[in-house]
Amino acid sequence: MSKKKKVRVELRKNRAKPPREKSWTRGFQEHGYEEEATSGGERVRAKGDLSRKRTIVQHDVESPQAAGSGEGLPAADPNECLPGRVLKVQGLHSMVEAADGKVYRCAVRRLLKNLVTDERSIVTNGDRVWFRPAAAGEGMIETVEPRHGVLTRASRKREHVLVANVDQLILVISLFEPDLKPHLIDRYLACAQHGELSPIVCLNKADLADTTGFVPLVGAFAQLGIPVILTSARTGQGLDLLKERLVGRASVFSGQSGVGKSSLLNAIQPGLDLRVSEVSDVTEKGKHTTTTAELIKLDFGGWVVDTPGIRQFALWNIRPEVVEGFFPEFRPFVPLCEFPDCTHIQEENCAIQRAVDRGQISVRRYHSYVGMFNGSQDE
Repeated sequence: MSKKKKVRVELRKNRAKPPREKSWTRGFQEHGYEEEATSGGERVRAKGDLSRKRTIVQHDVESPQAAGSGEGLPAADPNECLPGRVLKVQGLHSMVEAADGKVYRCAVRRLLKNLVTDERSIVTNGDRVWFRPAAAGEGMIETVEPRHGVLTRASRKREHVLVANVDQLILVISLFEPDLKPHLIDRYLACAQHGELSPIVCLNKADLADTTGFVPLVGAFAQLGIPVILTSARTGQGLDLLKERLVGRASVFSGQSGVGKSSLLNAIQPGLDLRVSEVSDVTEKGKHTTTTAELIKLDFGGWVVDTPGIRQFALWNIRPEVVEGFFPEFRPFVPLCEFPDCTHIQEENCAIQRAVDRGQISVRRYHSYVGMFNGSQDE
């Protein structure tokens, strides 16, 4: 049983107050106070601006089942609800696979949306949920179980969880087109560590480039303990090794648009028929052929998620002071800094900066650190 109580929750971001129509501060600085100009004008503080919240009925959790679905959420009745896994999110509905393999088209209970205001979507691919089945293959998601292994980024000042409950990140990088973005790679690696994912770097289109020029990059990944696989969807190079890494695991394929994520999956498991396209000759950027992420079951065991291509990867909910932890090559030098709260950017007697000057730490990696610390979204 669970007890009901009323709680106040913030409005979702897309229901926040509208921006002002006028700049009152600028007008005052330029013209001073004009009493007649304020008559009939907009309110400086909108009505109800101090209490833009809404009241909902929340349940006090008393059972282990309820606790597993998230704080303050009602327990899912196992006699009426089924456990499932979210395969795909399409607008307001999610495709959920039950334990017997049947797929239901489910909406999300309004209470879940009300309790979570900073996420782009309360449900994402890979989520373990409890849903109430209905007629004609429909259903209603009642609860979402705690997540592990998440890949998340910031999108329009809200959290965008790309996938949940996966074991590893397959970071696909093109050796040909589009151009490689080292700082984007470092952001991915930081988010993988933050989300407790094991990263694997996949250098794709190896048949179109002279791989000897990428030996330093491969060596840099090796120093970080990150496995690297050279692949080609056209020639089949490296596909067997990649398949070995996927067996029995849940993996997410991610990277820039046009690096060949969908082509690799089509080559690994013939019959998927995922959409692919060429890189634009004009912009030298990939085209978004994968528009919706989807959880796919592999015939040889395991699951993969093919995510839409990303051109910008902004970090979410990562404080500046913890960024250094995502750079393992910093660890031997951090204790040698003069100040315990050293940012490694402008302080004197900084051991990290000395290591960069001596070539003990990559200049490129250090610049990535500075960008993440300062919250820059430039790639």
